[in-house]
Amino acid sequence: MVSSPPATPAFLQLAAHPLRWRLLSELASSDYRVRELVELVGQPQNLVSYHLRLLRDGGLVTARRSTYDARDSYYHLDLERCAHALATTGTALHPALRLPPTPPPPAHAPHSVPASPPAVRRPRVLFACTGNSARSPIAEALLRHRTGGNVEAISAGSHPRQRLHPDAVAVLHEHYGIDVRDQRPRHLDTVSGRRFDYVVSLCDRVREVIPDFPGSPRHVHWSIPDPATAGTGADSGSGGTAGLASTSGLASTAAEIDTRIHYLLPVLMPQEAQS
Repeated sequence: MVSSPPATPAFLQLAAHPLRWRLLSELASSDYRVRELVELVGQPQNLVSYHLRLLRDGGLVTARRSTYDARDSYYHLDLERCAHALATTGTALHPALRLPPTPPPPAHAPHSVPASPPAVRRPRVLFACTGNSARSPIAEALLRHRTGGNVEAISAGSHPRQRLHPDAVAVLHEHYGIDVRDQRPRHLDTVSGRRFDYVVSLCDRVREVIPDFPGSPRHVHWSIPDPATAGTGADSGSGGTAGLASTSGLASTAAEIDTRIHYLLPVLMPQEAQS
């Protein structure tokens, strides 16, 4: 009796289509709006939207309403889910191909990469959000923490608050062992003449006003909602009392940022990632 061939893994069915693979490849580096993806892949918007819907239905891509313009949505590739799907696909072909995804580093790990020789120029990364009180300073602290200082990380905002959000300070200390109590928000103008390798916006609003930087840095967007908006607007540039946002909300935001940094590291430091 001839057995039926095994079903093609869902990930292969989704990713094997040339346009969907192109969309996945573009979203692997940054969050984008539909019209931006249309320009990047050179295909009609209705076709791009159709394939994005299939990727969303397959759980590989998510969408969030833009906090700058609610008529827009930013699409984000779930790299954690992709890693799991790739591992599952390999196992479906043969057990020897089981490749479990590398988990993010433990929260209290001092760093993930050994210190580099001083002669090696450190990659420079700027993180930006509106208030520079929660998302961008969290990203700055976590990237420096995860690389043991091998990456020069800095953060700034278009409308900086007077101080870091107290719950952001608490989350970094309690969950990651990082002390940023003495750090103060800074304005994007204070770093306008510096050279960066990467400029990462974590706020849909600040993405629209980021100035040009010398040296043509790579721009990356992470569309991450303001964890303080529900109670305060502390990082969005609006009014309110900073202490009202929930620590749990900021902990979830920090965890998402940490996951994104985990996947940024092999791009910033490819040689160390392979060692």
